Amino acid sequence: MASATIVPFLHGDRDVLSVLLDRRSEGSEPGARTDEHRVALVIGGGGMRGAYVAGMLRALDRAGLVPGFDEVYGASSGAFSAAAFLTGDAAACAASYPEDLSTDTFINMRRLGTRRPVVALDHLINEVLDGRKPLSWDALGHTAAELRIVATDASDLTAHTLTGMETVADWRQALRASASIPLLCGPPVTYGGRRWVDGSVGEPLAMARALRGGATHVLVVLCRGTDDLHPDADAGLSLWARTLDRLVPGLGTVAQGSRRYGADLRLVTDAAHPDRGPGHLAAIGPSRSVGMGALCVDPDRVGEAVRVGDESAVAAIEAVAAERRDLGAR
Repeated sequence: MASATIVPFLHGDRDVLSVLLDRRSEGSEPGARTDEHRVALVIGGGGMRGAYVAGMLRALDRAGLVPGFDEVYGASSGAFSAAAFLTGDAAACAASYPEDLSTDTFINMRRLGTRRPVVALDHLINEVLDGRKPLSWDALGHTAAELRIVATDASDLTAHTLTGMETVADWRQALRASASIPLLCGPPVTYGGRRWVDGSVGEPLAMARALRGGATHVLVVLCRGTDDLHPDADAGLSLWARTLDRLVPGLGTVAQGSRRYGADLRLVTDAAHPDRGPGHLAAIGPSRSVGMGALCVDPDRVGEAVRVGDESAVAAIEAVAAERRDLGAR
């Protein structure tokens, strides 16, 4: 049997990528499959760390793997990236990070304590996605694979998949709801009669949600590499984060993403995890850290994160493809 190529930033079951490669070679499309699998892509948030993920999504798109997915889950910045991925705008999304979002117009800590949010979602939605890097808004709700936006109910901080988006206005509101963090991005967003905050508060990565929804194979793209994760996956939230959550629901939770991502990654790597069941899970993380945080606006560093994400996804795909070729030659 072929030995696995060592790719330390590719975690979990490589069969997930293998199924995607099979579907690409078969020309398989959602709704007309030749297999019985249901493949989900899970995209978490992370603010400007989403640049890593945007690079990965650009690579998956360029590799022709988009038609291999049956559904895509996105939360926070990952919801916007998911929308771009499914509408054919992955390359523009990746370019937007260093070109349009690495600016104090979008993120400015000097606005903290004023009536203006630190992170200007209006700039992202109205200036970037409506103008500089237009998102194909009219395609939302009509993509071949289903887009599932995750947001957190502000009343109890539980995560939910938003439903009922029928118009462009609905989709814009749902995406905003998935990314709103009080003090940082603005107050909770009202949608469907409830108030919502950032999806990453209730659920950083919707892997278990995808499995419960019927996915047999789940690929997760991570905005944090191993070097950016907390060393103790069971540490939980710190006292200051729990205190901050009581003052501003969700803010402390989001601020400690390094702890929560480590715990979530265990679902991928532990085949006996109680939330896993028979599903196949794999995750691609950045091959290295460029030393940037969620609010970084250094265009050079952000652009490097996009490149690292792209290269990481390419390396993961190529490693699995090489193993398949080697196995076929034996």
